[in-house]
Amino acid sequence: MDTSSFHPALQAVVALLLVVGGAFSLIGAIGFLRFPDFYMRLHAPTKASTLGVGGLLLASMAWHGGLGEFALRELLITLFVFVTAPVSANLLAQAALHLRVRSQAPEPPDLDRR
Repeated sequence: MDTSSFHPALQAVVALLLVVGGAFSLIGAIGFLRFPDFYMRLHAPTKASTLGVGGLLLASMAWHGGLGEFALRELLITLFVFVTAPVSANLLAQAALHLRVRSQAPEPPDLDRR
């Protein structure tokens, strides 16, 4: 199929989803590199990168939808990523707590509760 005959609105939506997905992935990668300790580094890929992969897969679904194909593969990958990323992050955080990995985050001030 000649892809140059796609509707410009579909091309704009796919381009926007690719840019947004790429931006979230880049933000997640930068956060992973910049954050100082394990717990903060765990937060960046599980949040921003998951949204980045979701944006890229939505762009792929829109593109294949424009071709007249049903994008079951992308839908299943999206569901798998959105289900497994929080679960794996939770398991990693529990393992770090069990191993008593220290955080470099400042402790909140003591609140005098009366």
